[in-house]
Amino acid sequence: MKKLLYLSFALVASVGFAQDDDDKKKDWGTLTGGFESNIQWYNDDTKLGKFAEEEHFRSNNYLKLDYNYGNWFAGIQVESYAPMPLLNYSPKLDDTGIALYYAKYKTRKLEVTAGYFYEQFGSGLILRGWENRPLGINNAFRGGRIKYQPSNALEFTALYARQRDGFKVSEGDIFGFNSEIDLTNALKLETSTLSAGISYVGRKQDIPEDFQNMGFDELTNSFSARLDFSGSTFYSGIEYITKGKDIIVNSQRYIENFVEKGNALLVNFGYSQKGLGIDATFRRLENMNFFSEREASGNVFNENILNYLPGLTKQHDYALTNIYVYQAQPAISVPDPSLLKFGEIGGQIDIFYNFEKGTSLGGKYGTKVAFNASYWAGLKGDFNFTDRDAEIEYFGFGQKYFSEFSMEVRKKWSPKWRSIFYYVNQYYNQRFIIDERGVVNSNIAVAEATYKINSKKSIRAELQHLWTPDDDKNWAGGTLEFNVTPRLSFYATDIYNYGNDNTDEQIHYYNFGGSFTKGATRIALNYGRQRGGLVCVGGVCRFVPQSTGLTINLSTAF
Repeated sequence: MKKLLYLSFALVASVGFAQDDDDKKKDWGTLTGGFESNIQWYNDDTKLGKFAEEEHFRSNNYLKLDYNYGNWFAGIQVESYAPMPLLNYSPKLDDTGIALYYAKYKTRKLEVTAGYFYEQFGSGLILRGWENRPLGINNAFRGGRIKYQPSNALEFTALYARQRDGFKVSEGDIFGFNSEIDLTNALKLETSTLSAGISYVGRKQDIPEDFQNMGFDELTNSFSARLDFSGSTFYSGIEYITKGKDIIVNSQRYIENFVEKGNALLVNFGYSQKGLGIDATFRRLENMNFFSEREASGNVFNENILNYLPGLTKQHDYALTNIYVYQAQPAISVPDPSLLKFGEIGGQIDIFYNFEKGTSLGGKYGTKVAFNASYWAGLKGDFNFTDRDAEIEYFGFGQKYFSEFSMEVRKKWSPKWRSIFYYVNQYYNQRFIIDERGVVNSNIAVAEATYKINSKKSIRAELQHLWTPDDDKNWAGGTLEFNVTPRLSFYATDIYNYGNDNTDEQIHYYNFGGSFTKGATRIALNYGRQRGGLVCVGGVCRFVPQSTGLTINLSTAF
């Protein structure tokens, strides 16, 4: 923490120095940055029990500084996890120090980076390094990268790196090449665009002595090809990835004499015109979990992930709709004949429709309706436990994993009143998704209303209910939010597992708090209970244990 404070003082001094020089009309470049602190105090709870860890106080802190002078850029990110990181973040985050640094030179055609950087090829199915602090993800690459854009129609990227692993880097070497080709002008398209891309990613890692000569190499190669089209009302895209032979790793353990290739197919298309939008996605994943270290496969901290495989289902905004959340199932796993998993196949479709003002269903202010449906299953296949050989059907639908249908109606009733009605039907196969027994069939209903008191003040209330005869049975929930000004708001929320067969588990997971924002600075305070389970952002999830305590969040940018 002292290092963080010293760096903060250095920042203040440097800003002051730059301001003095502004008076002399000297250009010393531009310094920008941001600071974020997430602090939690965990306490014992009569319902949840005694807090099991010795250290009740935890904090995650991030200070980011970026400097630009002409074509030159540089930056660092200092992180502090003192005295310990928040619950269920990686134990490798146990220090205070400089976690990221970079230097970059950039012109219109050329960009050269040394140090840490983030990168994505295509949709991310083959490569993506990114940061998401609530999920504990920072999969930045450390090495070198060159981007070259000889024309507006061509862009090439080449990189060599190792991936961030706590305050160190992984053992695997990462090689990458990407090309983006705009074919619009070459084909003389006037009302549409067409682009293509080709990518390569290689991961090189030493093979343990006990697993050599098993039919796979130190270097695992993957290739991607994609094509995207966009017209005035229709768009579509297709991407295919193939991954070379590699040993199967389950729960961070090598499976002897089990070597397989991998591949992925992603197809997306949509249609839009005034008042109507349709978007559909199909995806097939087979042995597509890809890590900078083989042994990281199956880790619970989202570490060393090379590619981006979100769960392609609707991203919900309410607490009860996020209890049974689908996660992508890209891996091959064969622990026993009753639990054979070879990947996933499925998709989702979204339909949006606006009933115009003045119509019978639109009313005075119009009505917005949205439908979503998704279905995901395991790939159909079989496994020979004697020969260690898997036979997998390419378009075969096997064990059903998840399905969901949802409908949302947004309606403005008057200048002061607006409402949302939301209904979700879910099928959730716990056995194959999270390795817990049982299947959950649930229905969830949400009603939300917002009343605008004046131009600054508003009140929002929501009621939720989840019905299921399975797992923990029925839940009820509610939220009340008061926006005093655009800067200041307060809220209270509760979800209650009143249907649980075990009366000791009929717990209120209450929370109350507020936030204040001024300019680029925001501070939020919360006290309450955290339900144990998955916390998800953008289809990627992190498991959190149940807990009770005080949370303070502070963020600012300058």
